[in-house]
Amino acid sequence: MTEFEHVTVLLKEAVALLNVKPDGNYVDATLGGGGHTGEILKQLDNGILYSFDQDDTAIKYNEEQYAAEIASGKLVLIHQNFRTLTEALAELGVTQVDGVLYDLGVSSVQFDDGQRGFSYNYDADLDMRMDQRQTLTAKTIINEWSFNDILRILSRYGEDRFPKQIARKIEHHRENGVINTTFELVDIIKEAIPAPARRKGGHPAKRTFQALRIAVNDELGALEDSLTQSLDLLAPGGRISAITFQSLEDRLVKQMFREKTSTPELPVGLPVLPGQFEADYTLLTRKPILPTNDETQTNHRSQSAKLRGIERK
Repeated sequence: MTEFEHVTVLLKEAVALLNVKPDGNYVDATLGGGGHTGEILKQLDNGILYSFDQDDTAIKYNEEQYAAEIASGKLVLIHQNFRTLTEALAELGVTQVDGVLYDLGVSSVQFDDGQRGFSYNYDADLDMRMDQRQTLTAKTIINEWSFNDILRILSRYGEDRFPKQIARKIEHHRENGVINTTFELVDIIKEAIPAPARRKGGHPAKRTFQALRIAVNDELGALEDSLTQSLDLLAPGGRISAITFQSLEDRLVKQMFREKTSTPELPVGLPVLPGQFEADYTLLTRKPILPTNDETQTNHRSQSAKLRGIERK
């Protein structure tokens, strides 16, 4: 079987939030190592689970891991970005689902595969593609995008403290030749950041690598598209369970859920029938569900995880 070591974060909590019905139709929008998919499958009898992933490695691994469930029709794997939810499901005759689960960010296998270029801890080609079929890579951005465009993504997606200095150093170095590898980029980032700042706050390249990864994969745009579709696809009583790992994702999920569960402000004195302007959705989590201390101690990657849920009335 293909090697795919991955510790699923908030496994029980995220699936419990879906309130799985044995005969329901569900979507795992982020298949990854198949942890949440496996947990949902345990609770299905006549129901069907549709699991999405744009990563070829994840699809191949789970084709082997869940061969029996796929053969029985209980599990359908879809090798696409989750922003194609509505279209991909419609092609299978599905126009409504009882729940959608998101486990966002980069999977452990993507980080730990040194050749994928996601990590500043491994020397590799500047790639960072979650979907190996796409053409845009981190190397393209670093070597071909303008100073202003690089500055924009470092500021917006990395929330970096020194975006201008890093963008200028990148611009300077690429005048002398192509920047090819992760370690070359790490050295440039370290050169751009003042020495006192490099000694605190974690690895100096962390935020820059996050920004590049989000830009390469259009992660926030894809998430907004997908969540919009998921909310429309939910049947009455259907739920979305979403795990985020960084503030930009969490802010987007929180904002979209709040918009769907808020009632509009009406003019004072306007006659209103009972229930006329009630929201169609209910927030399941006023505050996000966080991993337990035991989970954060055994899996350090879970420390930033936040779980939020919403239900259609």
